[in-house]
Amino acid sequence: SASKKTMLEARLRKRLRCLDMESFSEYCDYLFSPRGVKNELIHMIDVVTTNKTDFFREPAHFDYLFHTALPELIASRGSGIRKKLMLWSAGCSTGEEPYTLSMVLSEFAESHPGSAINYMILATDISTKVLEQAKLGIYEYDKIEPIPMEFRKKYLLRGKDRGKKLIRIIPELRTVIKFRRLNFMEGDFGMREPMDIIFCRNVIIYFDRPTQEILLNRFCRHLRPGGYIFMGHSETLHGLNVPLVQAAPMVYRKPM
Repeated sequence: SASKKTMLEARLRKRLRCLDMESFSEYCDYLFSPRGVKNELIHMIDVVTTNKTDFFREPAHFDYLFHTALPELIASRGSGIRKKLMLWSAGCSTGEEPYTLSMVLSEFAESHPGSAINYMILATDISTKVLEQAKLGIYEYDKIEPIPMEFRKKYLLRGKDRGKKLIRIIPELRTVIKFRRLNFMEGDFGMREPMDIIFCRNVIIYFDRPTQEILLNRFCRHLRPGGYIFMGHSETLHGLNVPLVQAAPMVYRKPM
């Protein structure tokens, strides 16, 4: 649309000024040159990417995760050795989603001591800028409003400089999250272990329908049978040929 074109041009003009270039055609020629692909592509991605995210965004998903998905996954593993759950926040942005997942998993483990679980969360994004921010786990105080008060007391640390009003996620939640850059269009995702749960909310909406189908099938190849995929409310699987069945609104499961 015209409004999106205007927004894109405004963001890219920042890069033109940094590179002392006068036109978008000059910038495009540079961007797709071998030197540009190596040195500029990451900067371009950082300025044009929209990074809207919040803690506990779409809270019904986290209620379903706690009360239904996690108990079913634990039960399907049976008794015995500690059960390591693998979760993937596929478009993690500045980290609010994976840290929310870590809070929910920590609460579940605490409230189900007999479940003997541990977990690891992979958090990926195409933007190196937001990944660096996510790794720090530091947020302005107004960002934590969606976090329940009892969680704030357990999982957040106040900054020493009270004038800046910053908080930080506690180390115990940060250490179970591995952040890395991933471009969905580069083919193999490089996963070493299959995932039990994938959050790819508001990720595929930016692609056309054929590409959405390709990406979702790639996600499914990295999902264990019986595993769950959580989608955004603006996304739909209608008309896509993917091996998933609906388990709840915008929650899908790979058949066993």
